[in-house]
Amino acid sequence: MSNDTPDTAAAGRRWTDGNRVALLENGEQFFPRVFEAIGEARREVIVETFILFEDKVGEQLHAALSAAARRGVKVDLMIDGFGSPSLSPGFIAGLIAAGVKVRVFDPGKRIFGQRLNVFRRMHRKIVVVDGTLAFVGGINYSADHLLDFGPKAKQDYAVELAGPIVSEIHRFVLQAIAVGGKGAGWFRRRIRAAAQDDNAPAGEAAAQFVTRDNRRHTNDIERHYLAAIRSARQRIVIANAYFFPGYRLIKELRRAARRGVDVRLILQGEPDMPIVKVAASMLYHHLLHAGVRIYEYCERPLHGKVALVDERWSTVGSSNLDPLSLSLNLEANVILRDRGFNQTLWERLDALMQNSCRQIEASDLDEWSGWRLVRSFVIFHVLRWYPSWVGWLPRHAPKLKPLDTALHQGGGATRTDAA
Repeated sequence: MSNDTPDTAAAGRRWTDGNRVALLENGEQFFPRVFEAIGEARREVIVETFILFEDKVGEQLHAALSAAARRGVKVDLMIDGFGSPSLSPGFIAGLIAAGVKVRVFDPGKRIFGQRLNVFRRMHRKIVVVDGTLAFVGGINYSADHLLDFGPKAKQDYAVELAGPIVSEIHRFVLQAIAVGGKGAGWFRRRIRAAAQDDNAPAGEAAAQFVTRDNRRHTNDIERHYLAAIRSARQRIVIANAYFFPGYRLIKELRRAARRGVDVRLILQGEPDMPIVKVAASMLYHHLLHAGVRIYEYCERPLHGKVALVDERWSTVGSSNLDPLSLSLNLEANVILRDRGFNQTLWERLDALMQNSCRQIEASDLDEWSGWRLVRSFVIFHVLRWYPSWVGWLPRHAPKLKPLDTALHQGGGATRTDAA
């Protein structure tokens, strides 16, 4: 069986009321809360992450998971084979010795020193503790999510959730780690138990847990974005690290701006990969001329994947708005309807625009030329059709490998920037 997705009918299908949600900005807020929650776990901890590096943050996660496992908590850790390719044998062995079940999504062997498992990554970042508390967002377990990392420290966001939505997330991650793994009967019992365990209301927010995979939910996250943009009447703010969306999303942003909606994009001004800024800037003429306002975040690399529409709708998650996230990767976002959370996110993003961004004006762009017109025409049609042709990229059946030996032979972590 392919491990593209757990077949979870609940994921992204309906609004769930009665949830408590808190915004966590950067590693300074995210890591302490996650490690505290793991430290208080009594029954179960499940962690999915794209990147786990063997640095001070990775060591803290290692210590927290190991301590939980030693006191009898069921601990499951899933990492991506491309995003976390070079953890040392000692690091993995220490987790396993403590009782942590470690699985790697799509482990790939290097050929001539190159990793070939580039496409269809497990890009989600999820934590579920005791089936009652969840964390979802874009923050990986690496020191470059902390300000003391320096100029390359990343700006990013996650949410902490309690309430009925956590039950849906819990069932999803249980099915995710069960697919392709050993002990299927044991996991089925855990999944059946979770199916009967609905959390009591904990707050006022309505929420949906929305995933993207390569089987049944190929465009769910994009559809939620499109529906929210079409319904916008006052404002749209999208902060996204890797922005090169499809034709439909660009078209709806332009339409919204032309009908008077205050449409703002916060994009990378100091990108971790130069091609990111080049790709996004190719769209600037189309967006600015329709009235979309563009802000480049220039303090350090932007890694966030968040958005808000009007006064209630918000989303936080792992999905970028680029071909990898929208057409290839396994992603997870939380969609929220809550005025208080929306206002908090707006205040954080507004502060970013006011204090740390450069607004791009039409006068900043190069004049139109014959070459620019040709390039614009090509880009337009690439955007329009890439959801169709991207399906031709490698479509192997990714594997989920339980580890009882070292993940890789060799030394320290290798950085993966597009995360």
